[in-house]
Amino acid sequence: MWWQDLLWGLWNGLTAWVILIAHLVGYMEQYPFFNVAREGGWYNFGFLLGAGSPILGALRGR
Repeated sequence: MWWQDLLWGLWNGLTAWVILIAHLVGYMEQYPFFNVAREGGWYNFGFLLGAGSPILGALRGR
């Protein structure tokens, strides 16, 4: 269903920053920060919304 892909993409986008930092220091390497198996239009859109939201929130505070 399209809304499940959107929600998974949003969740993975929100947690991508934490997972990326964990990957850089050598932890949680078994967890990818982008789920290639779910890749599709709605998942990608949700991922971009989730990954971009901390950046957009920081820009709005200025």
